[in-house]
Amino acid sequence: MGRPGHPALRALRSVRWYVASVMGDNHYERYVAHRRKNHPGEPVMTEREYWRARYDGATVTARCC
Repeated sequence: MGRPGHPALRALRSVRWYVASVMGDNHYERYVAHRRKNHPGEPVMTEREYWRARYDGATVTARCC
């Protein structure tokens, strides 16, 4: 089970990715990636600003376009 290509290890990684997505663990990273790809040179909110805006009811998503 220690080999990176082992099916059980791949399955565990998939489950971990899914749970992180559902729980919102990767939302900020997706937001940053989108901003850097589609709006280079424009400011990117800090992680604290992002979550504050998200929880204050502002419309903040990974996609702005």
